[in-house]
Amino acid sequence: MDYQFKEIEQKWQEFWAAHQTFKAEQDSDKPKFYVLDMFPYPSGAGLHVGHPLGYIASDIFSRYKRLKGFNVLHPMGYDSFGLPAEQYAIQTGQHPALTTEVNINTYRRQLDQIGFSFDWSREVRTSEPGYYKWTQWIFMQLFNSWYNLETDKAEDISTLIEKFNAAGTADVKAVCDEEVKSFMPSDWAAMTDEEKQVELIKYRLTYLRESTVNWCAALGTVLANDEVKDGFSERGGHPVEQKKMMQWSMRISAYAERLLQGLKTIDWPEPVKEMQRNWIGKSVGASVRFKIETVPGAAVLPAEDIEVFTTRVDTIFGVSYLVLAPEHELVAALTTPEQANDIKNYIDQTKKKSELDRMADTKTVSGAFTGTYVINPVSGERVQLWIADYVLAGYGTGAVMGVPSGDQRDWLFARHFNLPIVQILDGQKDIEVQADPTKEGLYINSGFINGMQYKEAVETLNKWLEDQKVGKAKINYRMRDAIFGRQRYWGEPIPVYFKNGLPYLIQEEELPLVLPEIDKYLPTESGEPPLGRAENWSYEDQYTYELSTMPGWAGSSWYWYRYMDAQNEGSFASKEAIAYWQDVDLYIGGSEHATGHLLYSRFWNKFLKDLGYVNEEEPFKKLINQGMIQGRSNFVYRVVDEEGRGTNTLVSHGLKGNYKTMALHVDVNIVENEILHVDKFKAFRPEFAEAEFILENGKYICGVEVEKMSKSKFNVVNPDVLIGSYGADTLRMYEMFLGPLEQSKPWNTNGIEGVFKFLRKFWRLFHNDQWEFKVADTEPTKAELKALHKIIKKVQDDIERFSFNTSVSSFMIAVNELTELKCNKKSILQDLVVVLSPYAPHITEELWALLGNTGSISAAAYPVFNPGYMVEDEFSYPVSINGKTRLNLNMSLALETAAIEVLVLADEQVQKYLEGKTPKKMIVVKGRIVNIVI
Repeated sequence: MDYQFKEIEQKWQEFWAAHQTFKAEQDSDKPKFYVLDMFPYPSGAGLHVGHPLGYIASDIFSRYKRLKGFNVLHPMGYDSFGLPAEQYAIQTGQHPALTTEVNINTYRRQLDQIGFSFDWSREVRTSEPGYYKWTQWIFMQLFNSWYNLETDKAEDISTLIEKFNAAGTADVKAVCDEEVKSFMPSDWAAMTDEEKQVELIKYRLTYLRESTVNWCAALGTVLANDEVKDGFSERGGHPVEQKKMMQWSMRISAYAERLLQGLKTIDWPEPVKEMQRNWIGKSVGASVRFKIETVPGAAVLPAEDIEVFTTRVDTIFGVSYLVLAPEHELVAALTTPEQANDIKNYIDQTKKKSELDRMADTKTVSGAFTGTYVINPVSGERVQLWIADYVLAGYGTGAVMGVPSGDQRDWLFARHFNLPIVQILDGQKDIEVQADPTKEGLYINSGFINGMQYKEAVETLNKWLEDQKVGKAKINYRMRDAIFGRQRYWGEPIPVYFKNGLPYLIQEEELPLVLPEIDKYLPTESGEPPLGRAENWSYEDQYTYELSTMPGWAGSSWYWYRYMDAQNEGSFASKEAIAYWQDVDLYIGGSEHATGHLLYSRFWNKFLKDLGYVNEEEPFKKLINQGMIQGRSNFVYRVVDEEGRGTNTLVSHGLKGNYKTMALHVDVNIVENEILHVDKFKAFRPEFAEAEFILENGKYICGVEVEKMSKSKFNVVNPDVLIGSYGADTLRMYEMFLGPLEQSKPWNTNGIEGVFKFLRKFWRLFHNDQWEFKVADTEPTKAELKALHKIIKKVQDDIERFSFNTSVSSFMIAVNELTELKCNKKSILQDLVVVLSPYAPHITEELWALLGNTGSISAAAYPVFNPGYMVEDEFSYPVSINGKTRLNLNMSLALETAAIEVLVLADEQVQKYLEGKTPKKMIVVKGRIVNIVI
């Protein structure tokens, strides 16, 4: 029977499900291998052909590793909390859990029909209470922990309390808030419980503080930086402004150095590592305090000085001005009445920009003068105090010194606002300040560091600053603590209640704190988050729960551990499971998560290790970023009149140069090899039902462009359609065939037919001309063994280096060679079936069974490559007579020229061509050719 892919694929998908073929065993003698995909958010649109690319690659590798004798864990689940489901709930009134369930069912159906070898017994959903119970539990551990700089790890908060009891704050070296009290043990003992809680929250790894956030009023929630683009929400395009709010945060900054150093130990793409290095942003420099002058109109100064962090303390003599972030807490107090209006207007403008925009915006120069001056602690110079949006409140101290002579942006700023540009002279000890009409600005000497090399100058300045108590050497990190609250409904409830305005954890045995039912999914009329709508939802019927929910990254920051022991009700995973599976050996997902999910996951992993819950410092040994499959858009061309108005005429692509036209997207599913199905187009766009189509050779040819795959461009290709036409094995192999895994590439359905034909040709190897299954038990020839072992080696090497596209080409070559050899030997074909099975699991399972094997092919062993079969000991000599090739003769390469001549002349076919004539000459080129001249 011909290749009946629909029946075959359904049969084996049912077999795998019924027999739990891919269920991973924890207590196996086999070496473990953990393959993980970044789990998907289940959107209502379902999967398009771009989504499975990484899943197919990881599945090929998982199946290959099983054949190589590994106990493979390859799980799948759903990152099912998220803003899209909540927005749909707001629009329709339908509970997010219901739409999420529908979407998950669609995803599961699509994933199953592609034939993935997932262990579905370990499925997780971040929105299930049984899962987010443990997300809440990890939050509680973070709340009850502090970071001890002496041990360089997180510890239980009880060890900090012990230090306070024994010696107060004297021996405490911690990552904590800037404003912490110094106290003696007696002071601590005298504090009330509430006063102690106020101090402890300044040290906890998760804590409440006022933070500048991306606030989207239309969505009623805080957005992450990657959810904002050009001042608008990525979802819905609503205005976003910078706003100060009391928010939960996590001290990821405590782990900055460990996160940085850990990058040296993992096999990740260098661009991702570099993105994380830049995000962490380690800077070695100094903090310097600039004394604040009296502020006109202010009775009392809000502070004595402003602390600045600089990586170039040696340029301090060239400071022309100081800049504060617009959100800096001292801005209002340091603004004079005359400048108040300018400062207010500038701050209002800044609120419309996201932090990413401000960090990236190097082209514009803007700012406002506060009216206040500060004093340079080294030179004694009086400098103006400004605000500017390129300074961020959360980086360093939220204040920077402007050195126009050493920084392009500072120079542009000074020029724009007509500020002095101070040049630093070296080697001019006798010159303090001089005006040079040929050069711009003031010139001062570099004081007591005059003539020193850079390193010596920095060390000297740092010591002087410390001696004068106006600064010190310091290491700074750009990375800020992570905001951990969202004013949404569809997220994990934070297991906290408030008593007298202070946060307290609920009891562990009360977990999970389940999302309450609410009437609608909008903020309350008084502006509280949606959870404020819940009726009778309070702790012990008297204390208010936290009304924010956790951000989207919470559930994805530890999920790989839950897969290790997904049904455990007593812990997030047992010690035995964690000890066996350890960490993820191969992680495949998108590079867009470099400074979000991947960074937060590393942070939580290190924290869990500090507390002894896990064993590994890094969660993911090897990371591969799959490229994006881009959409291949098609266009029709509408003729327009002189006024630019569209007519009812559409012209084919090759003829559009003769007309004035406008391009219209057309559904790619009604285009085949760029030829438009005109009748289907008329149904797709009824307004063109009576249109005139100007054709080329009787066909309407569409235009083509590569764009992002999206519904709005009508270029989304549904895998369901392709699987219905060609089968899952064809789709799997074709997605790999498109190009290297890590590279982006355009989708082109036109080429899928070639892969389908290859699978039919592969199927035919096992069948005779009447499509009867027919294989022989006879011994294979050397040529057949060579073809087999060539593909065994090639595929093994390709998979190990994740070069899946080249394997597909090699399979095609191997099948062609065996077809030419008319090979139907069972020993050859059975090994070939095993080699192909990671790529095309359904067809190979069927042939494995037809070959007389029981069970699944996944339990087979990958064939052992024998290099001996690749050694050439025989050659098929082309034999030419008078320069024309007449035949080929197989002869040993070990034969000498004389022996070759004897064998050639003795051959019956050669004698037939000689017609009884004696050769005048024989030319033998060993291993190349035999030429006879008669």
